Amino acid sequence: MPGQTHISKLTLTNFRNYAALAIDLTPGAVVFSGDNGAGKTNLLEAISFLTPGRGLRRAPYADVARAGGDGGFALHARLDGPDGQVEIGTGISGGDSEGGRRVRINGATARSAEDMLEWLRVVWLTPAMDALFTGPAADRRRFLDRLVLAIDPGHGQRALDYEKAMRGRNRLLTENSRDDRWFEAIEIQMAETGVAIAAARAELVRLLAAMIDRLPDSGPFPQADIGLAGDLEAEIAGTPAVDVEERFRRALADGRDRDRAAGRTLEGPHRSDLLVRHRPKAMPAELCSTGEQKALLVGIVLSHARLTGEMSGMTPILLLDEIAAHLDGGRRAALFSILEELNCQAFMTGTDAALFSSLQGRAQFLTVDHGMVGPTV
Repeated sequence: MPGQTHISKLTLTNFRNYAALAIDLTPGAVVFSGDNGAGKTNLLEAISFLTPGRGLRRAPYADVARAGGDGGFALHARLDGPDGQVEIGTGISGGDSEGGRRVRINGATARSAEDMLEWLRVVWLTPAMDALFTGPAADRRRFLDRLVLAIDPGHGQRALDYEKAMRGRNRLLTENSRDDRWFEAIEIQMAETGVAIAAARAELVRLLAAMIDRLPDSGPFPQADIGLAGDLEAEIAGTPAVDVEERFRRALADGRDRDRAAGRTLEGPHRSDLLVRHRPKAMPAELCSTGEQKALLVGIVLSHARLTGEMSGMTPILLLDEIAAHLDGGRRAALFSILEELNCQAFMTGTDAALFSSLQGRAQFLTVDHGMVGPTV
């Protein structure tokens, strides 16, 4: 069992509706209850900033800073984990909402946000993800890449490098440039990073599929068959990476006229998709009922949490927004039991604390009331 990593104290300044907040937290389950709009999800969003990226809402930093503040925000977390205690702070200064947020670890400026992954991994499930299987492929790619990042900290930088190179190529296309040397330099970089992205995704799917197989055949969260739709991901399984890179580089070069007409790059890992099927029903996830889709998604996230713990040697922190309202009593009980088995700190939100009543004595209950947080009475 990997050692538990948990947040023991969270401090917010000018974050969303919190002018100033400091709360002590316990290991295991933490339940935030309160009215809609009270700020429960804001707390989960703050915790999601303890990992690279723009958090679970993917919001512009200007939207995260509290209205009426100086335009900046800050959050600080004290973590206790297998390697001891660590202090992590992150935020932006007022007037710097377009720049990247800064990260400090034990008082020292971090080289990049990826440094936080040395100390914790954060996984989340929100109501906005309920349409994951029926929505656009871009949402599933983003979901997949978050899963990869939790077990492969270098994945985020590879994705940023690929996106930067692709934007450069797209700019050359829209400017009708014929400078082959520029195209060749960019396409070599896209081939190298694109194949690395595809390989990391394929490895995650392989490992996660094995973890999903460990779910009970007739359990509350059905087993899912998962796969990838994408030329690079298909090739990487049986072809040396260097050969796949060369094939992709040639495809980009040969496709310049086609891409120039489209105004964008039409081939690459930015076009791939995550495929999910409901194994017991042998049905594509997008054709399942809303309840079945939710159960599939919960099963995937829980399996990924287990995988993250085994791969990283530390339990991930789970953020489960409005999770109980969408599950029947049997699935809620099963979820709480699995969370205890995973030995992770899990933050859950709901308008009615009674939905979590079976966790009494085994969880920390906190009431959220428009910028204030206190023990649930």
